[in-house]
Amino acid sequence: MVPRSGAVCSCSHAPSRPRHSGSFVDQRRTSLHTTKEIFNIRSPCLVPDVADRLVATVDDLEIRVETGAGHGAYHEDADYEAAGCSVVERDAAFGTDIVTKVAPPSNDEIERLGDGQVLIGLMTPLGRPALAQALAERGVTTLAMELVPRISRAQKLDALSAMSSIGGYRAAILAAERLPKFFPLLTTAAGTVRPARVLVLGAGVAGLQAIATAKRLGAKVFGYDIREPTREEVESLGASFVELEVDIDADEDESGYAEEVEKEKQERQPELLKPHIADADVVISTALIPGKPAPLLVNEAALEAMDPGSVIVDLAAPNGGNCALTETGTEVVAHDVQILSPTNLPAEMPVHASELYAKTVVAMIEEGLEEDTFAPDFDDQIFADACLTRDGEVRNDRVRRLLEPVEEEKG
Repeated sequence: MVPRSGAVCSCSHAPSRPRHSGSFVDQRRTSLHTTKEIFNIRSPCLVPDVADRLVATVDDLEIRVETGAGHGAYHEDADYEAAGCSVVERDAAFGTDIVTKVAPPSNDEIERLGDGQVLIGLMTPLGRPALAQALAERGVTTLAMELVPRISRAQKLDALSAMSSIGGYRAAILAAERLPKFFPLLTTAAGTVRPARVLVLGAGVAGLQAIATAKRLGAKVFGYDIREPTREEVESLGASFVELEVDIDADEDESGYAEEVEKEKQERQPELLKPHIADADVVISTALIPGKPAPLLVNEAALEAMDPGSVIVDLAAPNGGNCALTETGTEVVAHDVQILSPTNLPAEMPVHASELYAKTVVAMIEEGLEEDTFAPDFDDQIFADACLTRDGEVRNDRVRRLLEPVEEEKG
């Protein structure tokens, strides 16, 4: 069964059953449930084609899908039934062994989860450490898709990269729609129109996809990142790499993100970027620091220097934004510049977003299968890193540190 907002694997037990320490052994049947997502998320965490694959792979597996779970991505209940799933009402969704979700669970959903259940989904662990604590207190084994290590054999489980790619693509499309100019070079009987200049700040997965999409739309594209090794990737897409007058190079952390730079260097970035921002018709900003506010890259002085009608798409808005005047989830016009701060662009492409996400979730389940039983090896790097909570404890070190009380300075 697959609900829109989550999926649950269970053996028809109530949430208050004994703890299984993350493995489902000595059970005659394993069940998985997908619930209907809330928070305006249209993408179900399981789609019929992928569910059909899982049913064919795992013997004696029951998949339950909450009625209406797939409607946002144009999947009818009958499509799930044809794939071998059972369509059920919401009350039947949380009595399974494994629950899969797209968004983090609501307080009501956490209360429905019980000791020994496995929850798989995007948990925003570094942004919401209290959620991890609540899940640990319920005895839930939580596998956070954001924490999947970036190693070659885990690529098929990389939900974060898949969603970031969609975000970058949609950001470029949104910018092209809102810019009151053509993106490509045009030669007409009335004269020649120069291509729009697009500056992408941050060359991670989202930034590189934004660069590639803007380039395909015909814009003249520039990319910037504090990690020097990204130059080759930016230039391979046909964009120009922006170099600042002063070296502000940073290393990557183990997740592929730029490590936080020294405060003095960070404070210089906006001023050094100002002339490049002023020359751009569009700025797409994607720079993030895991577990911390997004770095400021576009200050108000840079906004004032941009041409009227210019567009900024701030993909870092959920983390505070890279632009000084970003208001998360709200469109702002300041100094005649449009500042867009979308919070969930993948939700605007529910068909492909749900398809890609479902494949990563099923890959996670398949990775943990042992003789048709979901029994992940928590000594394996994939599950060791992805494990957020287990056996009543928060297992991720970074999240644990965020939960530690701040010690008052003495004296």
